[in-house]
Amino acid sequence: MRALQLLEPGVPGRFEVRELPDLIAGPGEAVVRVRACGLNHLDLWLEAGGLPMPVALPRTPGAEIAGEVLATGPGVTGWHAGDRVVIQSNIFCGDCEFCRRGDESICLHGKLLGVDCDGGFATRVTAPARCLVRLPDAVDFETGAALTLAASTAMHMLTNRTQVREGDWVLVIGGASGVGSAAIQIARGLGARVLTTGSTPAKREFGLALGAELAVDATDPHWPVQVRKHTDRRGVDVVVEHAGGAVLEQAFGCLARGGTVVTCGATTGREPRLNLWPFFVKQQRLIGSYGRNRADLEATLAWAAEGRLRAVVSEVLPLDRAAEGFARLRARSVQGKLLVKPG
Repeated sequence: MRALQLLEPGVPGRFEVRELPDLIAGPGEAVVRVRACGLNHLDLWLEAGGLPMPVALPRTPGAEIAGEVLATGPGVTGWHAGDRVVIQSNIFCGDCEFCRRGDESICLHGKLLGVDCDGGFATRVTAPARCLVRLPDAVDFETGAALTLAASTAMHMLTNRTQVREGDWVLVIGGASGVGSAAIQIARGLGARVLTTGSTPAKREFGLALGAELAVDATDPHWPVQVRKHTDRRGVDVVVEHAGGAVLEQAFGCLARGGTVVTCGATTGREPRLNLWPFFVKQQRLIGSYGRNRADLEATLAWAAEGRLRAVVSEVLPLDRAAEGFARLRARSVQGKLLVKPG
């Protein structure tokens, strides 16, 4: 089998496409032939050595995997060679108190595919069979890979961590990103009126094309004023946020009384400031959201199969050019999802 492996962290890191021994499914595991794998900001943190945990190198990145089962190990039932699947990349134990209640995203013993173990920038990958989710017949591999992490994260944010109601105002930060492009569609599907941000005219047009009714310039420090003006000074009910830093601070300037900021990332800063006075006087909420649960992933794929959610794929790269994708994502020049096709 072939795999892209990170040998040394850095910006850029040192990658190499290597020939590795074929994989064998252990007890409770499945070997999956990777048909497509999405690039995620998590991969950039891995490349740069910026994750708050030790990572054993060499490591094969890639958490957004769609493919087909090749083989199963002892004790696996319900899966057969040829089954089309995506992999839930937040690998969960299935036994702790949180897993038992369906909150696999906060499993006490969770691991990250492509970080704690080798991921999907390879022709094959192993994963616990409990982390496989069936890919509907109406959803192709590229769509499955593009939606499996970013879009299901947005689904988790909007339907689990907070609940968007019909008629709500929803502001989606960075509508051209993987999470953002899915969040615009999901919020619209739930009946919300959606606003978004974008750092370039092309990204703002992209957000409008997905269904936002206003796209403001994220490089303008006064963009929250435009959001409040558009909502007749009321503010929005929900902000979908994944940047952190100063952007999270600005998000609260857009929030209505009783509103919620739900955040799933910190790509621009991990230590924002928070003015507590308006926060408690206006009874606002800040909610963390990490990954997604199996139910969120299944709902995301069902929406895709029904035509309610489409994958926004920027480009599909072969494995030999996967390192180029890291550079493009780092330069923030990607709209939607960048995929790698290892085969």
